[in-house]
Amino acid sequence: MRNRKDKINSTIKSSDTEENIDKYWTRPIGYLWAVFFKKLGVHPNTVTIISMFLGAGAGICFYFDSYRYSGLQGLYINILGVLLLAWANFYDSADGQLARMTGQKTKLGRILDGAAGDVWYVFIYFALVFRMWRHPMFGFEEGCLWNILVFLYIAYDGFGCHPKQCRSSDYYRNIHLLFIKGKNNSEADTYESQKAIYDNLTWKDNFIEKFFQFFYTNWCKNQSKDTPQLQRLLTVLREKYGENIPGDFSERFRSLSFPVLKWTNALTFNWRAIFLYISCIADMPLLVITVEIFVFSAIRLHMIHYHEGFCEKLVDELNEK
Repeated sequence: MRNRKDKINSTIKSSDTEENIDKYWTRPIGYLWAVFFKKLGVHPNTVTIISMFLGAGAGICFYFDSYRYSGLQGLYINILGVLLLAWANFYDSADGQLARMTGQKTKLGRILDGAAGDVWYVFIYFALVFRMWRHPMFGFEEGCLWNILVFLYIAYDGFGCHPKQCRSSDYYRNIHLLFIKGKNNSEADTYESQKAIYDNLTWKDNFIEKFFQFFYTNWCKNQSKDTPQLQRLLTVLREKYGENIPGDFSERFRSLSFPVLKWTNALTFNWRAIFLYISCIADMPLLVITVEIFVFSAIRLHMIHYHEGFCEKLVDELNEK
């Protein structure tokens, strides 16, 4: 009979791609929720949708000032936001674990899972905008100029930095899984395959799925644009080996790709959320936005530079054979 650790491991993608916070905190709790929802017969997509509402609720809580401006009442509301966002993240883990546990993995579920985080952060970023409008800094006075600058700063992070960081982190983790577990156990989707799915859906009969598929197709398109050398490598491998990549090459790719995972982990939910929690509780919402724009963006650029570099070398080696 398998012990609990083995059961939890059977519901995750790979130990290679698991961050320690997830491994020892999020996944075990997510597993308990997955078991609970399995007994109730709840579909994984329903769990994902619930997580969207929890994350949105967290964002509303982060609109309120903390103890520096609103005393203990404000602090308690921000702590409630922390708890709601952590709860949403447990459900975000549980939906995938439940899908693997029950075999209810669907393409829509994969898309909804990615969209859940977007829903959370739409509410969170707007909450931070409204929150910061009340407290001008750097010699600014409350008014139109300060409001515009805050909105542009957070909009640049929310539209220009955050999505790119998540996109790169998600892609490199799934490409790693592609080489160690094969196509069927990876979610490294191609733009071409997703565009074909999108084109075959109709707005009349598949409105919700086509709506989410539109954004996911563009997500995959941008992942390919960000990684030209990786795309060259995948093309050469398909031409040489089809779907049967030699084991020694897969192992070599894994060894080269493994150091990247510590950077992908830095750009996923946990560290972003830790900075968010500290910033909101300490009444310094500008901190998390600044970290995302400068620190996390630098990590992403370093990650891409390293990954593209070794992919280029591997392509050259394959072409020489």
